[in-house]
Amino acid sequence: MKGSISPREREVLYLVAFEHTAREIAQKLFISYHTAITHRQNLMAKLDVKNTAGLVRKGFELGLLSVSPLN
Repeated sequence: MKGSISPREREVLYLVAFEHTAREIAQKLFISYHTAITHRQNLMAKLDVKNTAGLVRKGFELGLLSVSPLN
C-alpha cells in the first residue's frame, strides 16, 4: 500500500464494495460527485489497483473490508 487510507476513503471503499455508484456515494456522504470520483481514484492509486473490482479485492486482502455491513 502506497499510503494510509483516510476515514473518508474507507467509507468510500465500503460503499464501492456494496455496489454504490459515484453519484450515490456523493449523495450518501454529502460530497460532490467529483469529490467521490477523486476519493475513488486516490484509493486506486494508494492500493495500486486498476479498477473498482481491484479495490474490493485489495480491501478484503488487507482487512479493510469485511463481509458484514458496518451498520
